[in-house]
Amino acid sequence: MSDLNGKVALVTGSSRGIGAGIAKEFARHGAKVVVHGRDTAAMSAVRAEIEQAGGQAIQVAADVTSFAEIEDMRGKVERAFGPIDVLVANAGGTPIKPSPLEEISEDGWHASVDANLTATFLTIKSVLPGMKERGSGAIITISSAAARRPHPGSPIAYAAAKAGIELLTKDVAAQAGPYGIRANCIAPEGIRTEQNADLLPTAVLEQLIEQHPLRRLGTPEDIARAAVFLASADSSWITGIVVDIAGGAVLV
Repeated sequence: MSDLNGKVALVTGSSRGIGAGIAKEFARHGAKVVVHGRDTAAMSAVRAEIEQAGGQAIQVAADVTSFAEIEDMRGKVERAFGPIDVLVANAGGTPIKPSPLEEISEDGWHASVDANLTATFLTIKSVLPGMKERGSGAIITISSAAARRPHPGSPIAYAAAKAGIELLTKDVAAQAGPYGIRANCIAPEGIRTEQNADLLPTAVLEQLIEQHPLRRLGTPEDIARAAVFLASADSSWITGIVVDIAGGAVLV
């Protein structure tokens, strides 16, 4: 696999979980990695792990629902490392619990859409002009299996926001392709992070495993290896796709 030697990679939401896994894998492939989040201690831990393994990293805090803060973050990155070659718009989450649509508050809806779709839009909006000027770049967005298969227990606002990210990614691929920029989306499912491993009882984990044809849960490293491929020259003829990394639980 082609490495990312010397590439500047911003991975939003990389202080823990999937984002941290991607940041560390990028560093192992030679990228200069920007660790992003709002938890200083968590960012510092990821940065320290990268540097202890011989990689290069900086950490930058920013609210990715604020374009002004994203622009400030981009300036800090460019002063430290140079222009951003690879963007992984990973920051997101489920700020409200799954519930019937009529019980979702307007504030809860906006919180979900802002944390996921709006944050992805604003981050791409900040980074894309520089990529166009240089005539190259790789953008990777993060969706979810919740956007790939309707379910009565779905977190509707989160699922809708993630589905929006998928179409946003395809539109960016269509618009930015003539400038040498590729945009692809990863849709994870059943990823066992440090957080959910601690929260879920063993019996629940076993039930989740049985829902996957490969009979295991995924890891952040499973997502990270796919992200490296999509960021590298090995995928130079791939753009505008959604990759399900779900152990066979999503078959479309």
